[in-house]
Amino acid sequence: MLLAIDSSTQRVGLALYDGAQVAGEMVWTSQNHHTVELAPAVDELLRRCGVKPDELTCLGVALGPGSFTSLRIGLALAKGMALGLHLPVVGVPTLDMVAASVPVSELPLAAVLQAGRMRIAVGWYTAQGEDWKSDGEALVTTAEELAARIRKPTLVCGELTADERQLLARKRKNVLLASPAQSVRRPALLAELAWKRFQDGQRDEVISLAPIYLHVAEPIPA
Repeated sequence: MLLAIDSSTQRVGLALYDGAQVAGEMVWTSQNHHTVELAPAVDELLRRCGVKPDELTCLGVALGPGSFTSLRIGLALAKGMALGLHLPVVGVPTLDMVAASVPVSELPLAAVLQAGRMRIAVGWYTAQGEDWKSDGEALVTTAEELAARIRKPTLVCGELTADERQLLARKRKNVLLASPAQSVRRPALLAELAWKRFQDGQRDEVISLAPIYLHVAEPIPA
């Protein structure tokens, strides 16, 4: 049984997954109370699903980008559990799980999440077989800059405010927005991605596992 932990932003998620089914899933919006909410939520999910800590075989954790503090809290919990229960850990970029919520298409995909101070983190993806493949590092930008960069039909999915969705929707010929429900980060998708990598033999060094840091996008030339 794999436990997935996503604390990338104020939207927090947990899931239990055994390779055949999602045993349980929790998603909530925290008011920056990750420190006091996350560990009790893990205990509650395990209890509700009838899973004991020693029945876990692996941990999957979202690496960001996202809020530096909230990511650190999730990583600290995952590391503590890994060391205490002698479990392997698989880190997954948060935008990979955002991309996984959208069916693979011939169109490019911009996966988005909130980066604070009116900014967003954006990762670009293209189809590779039945999966999305990242086209490079995630960048910090704004919804206005993202809209300016999109000059051909492009899927856009992820954490956007109402104003950001409205702004991007103005370019409806080129911006194909996923619905709000489809844009929710599902910890079950994080669990699936981590499980697949775990089954492929991938493991991360617990002590050195660190968040993904962001780079600021270059401005669009006038």
